[in-house]
Amino acid sequence: MIFDTDVLIWFLRGNENARSKVLAEAPFSISAVTYMELVQGMKNKQELAIFKKMLKKLDVEIIQLNEIISAKALSYVESFFLVNSLEMGDALIAATCVQYGQRLCTANNKHYKLIPDLPVEVFRP
Repeated sequence: MIFDTDVLIWFLRGNENARSKVLAEAPFSISAVTYMELVQGMKNKQELAIFKKMLKKLDVEIIQLNEIISAKALSYVESFFLVNSLEMGDALIAATCVQYGQRLCTANNKHYKLIPDLPVEVFRP
């Protein structure tokens, strides 16, 4: 399973449903995009250190972007941006899931619903 950024934001904010889901799925993976989005939301280096420690404790794999993921994401943006405003980050996360045959856990299903071959598990906080 790959977690979308929104689920991990809920987790970091202390949402009990997110905590239960994340802990039940450990170890799991995230896209490098999710990692970067979460870091961009940090307030200081202390929060970043706590976050990195949590990732290590849960044995989270950060999946790096590659040429295949980039090509898939490009195709998704071309196909779906004008239809439902699929943004670059979501396209890269979706392409990562499809490339690695992983399901995506997200609370933002509307961002991903048109992408073929993307198994989505909808999370409700």
